[in-house]
Amino acid sequence: MNPTRLFILGALAKHGPMYGHQLRRDARLDRTELWSEVRPGSLYGALHRLAAEGLIEPLRTEQDGQLPARTVYGITEEGHRELRVLRAEALQEVRLQPDPVDLALAMSSELDPDILRGYLDDRVRALSARAAQFDHQRDRLWPGQTVADDLVVEHARRRIQAELDWHQLVLDQIGKLAADSGQARQGQAGQGQAGQGQAGQGQAGQGQA
Repeated sequence: MNPTRLFILGALAKHGPMYGHQLRRDARLDRTELWSEVRPGSLYGALHRLAAEGLIEPLRTEQDGQLPARTVYGITEEGHRELRVLRAEALQEVRLQPDPVDLALAMSSELDPDILRGYLDDRVRALSARAAQFDHQRDRLWPGQTVADDLVVEHARRRIQAELDWHQLVLDQIGKLAADSGQARQGQAGQGQAGQGQAGQGQAGQGQA
């Protein structure tokens, strides 16, 4: 599912004919880059590709004073069909992607606990900054804001809060992580010594034979 295609087709179906700058402005007002994979800078190229596929069509050209002429696009019947398909795919897809931090944590047994805490503190600061952006977005009204807009922002905010809760859990258990790592190293050392002892006994037995 291509989120940029879904955004453009959905915006044209919802608001009617628009030109590229209007779409980009709406994306920036909605802060789509915070809660989706839509990037305002990618919209112009996507418009040309959708037009080439017959999903949207140029309706007219407008010019305001000395500003460059702007092409106004509208969604076609084929575009409406594509919109329904993309929307259904997005609503059916449940995306819970693995986070690289989980693998890194699992492979951090020899990492100094203070260094690990520093990494986690940095991540918490970054997540907290992102959460503050969503809090600001939630409290700020913009033209045409809907209940769906509020729910989208709240969904993203709660996902970040879940991340912050998990990071705090890890920070609270760094001592246990260090203890587990120490026990694992002691166990490996004991196994190594036992193996060396068995090897020495075997060599001694061969010498007696």
